[in-house]
Amino acid sequence: MGGELRAQYLQAMGIDAWRSRSSSVDAQAILAESGALPVSPASMGDVAPRISPGIDPDIDWDTLQRQVASCTRCDLHRTRTQTVFGVGNRTADWLVIGEAPGAEEDKRGEPFVGRAGQLLDAMLAAINLDRRRAYIANILKCRPPNNRDPQAHEVACCEPYLQQQIALIQPRLILAVGRIAAQNLLKTDAPLARLRGRVHRYGERQTPLIVTYHPAYLLRTPGDKRKAWDDLQLAVRIYSELDKGGSV
Repeated sequence: MGGELRAQYLQAMGIDAWRSRSSSVDAQAILAESGALPVSPASMGDVAPRISPGIDPDIDWDTLQRQVASCTRCDLHRTRTQTVFGVGNRTADWLVIGEAPGAEEDKRGEPFVGRAGQLLDAMLAAINLDRRRAYIANILKCRPPNNRDPQAHEVACCEPYLQQQIALIQPRLILAVGRIAAQNLLKTDAPLARLRGRVHRYGERQTPLIVTYHPAYLLRTPGDKRKAWDDLQLAVRIYSELDKGGSV
């Protein structure tokens, strides 16, 4: 990506320049100083439990998508226009998980469209990533009425679909955007401020999971875009360590 184009993406994020406050420091040292080094599941209260044994190794993408499209497990099927399955590279290293479809997503059948989607695209592009290289999905596949928060039973009904997607993708890193996505993935009620800035683990494969703000929140609270940039830099450092064959 050219410098001018990258600068445009960074400007969209509200970031003045491409710079990392810790770019010259070893990633392991950064994580140790920040308290973000991984710990064992026994000592980490907000690590998500192992993926349920309900994962079916014989289900392929087409079958799973048909199951989602015809799902009637909860009442959200009564008010949806269509399901929002997910989009992107089905063998992606990066999996981005948000909360639930909004009105525009419900119309188009694609996650993260509109202004929030544009900001997410800018966030990913600023770290040399885009929808064609990542996979983007939501906790819920159907839009809650009036964009209300997902209810616990709705999340429970949809969770097997997301778990199956994760099993098919086998991402190397998960980016949870927003409080609701993070809390549901990590099975915690901890506030977003406590979940940011560290490495969590998800599922049997103990996939590194980084938490950041939802783009819709950043549109309302642009002063936190710098914090979101720090989250993305942490994710890049973790992925870089994985890419080098190290452990994090």
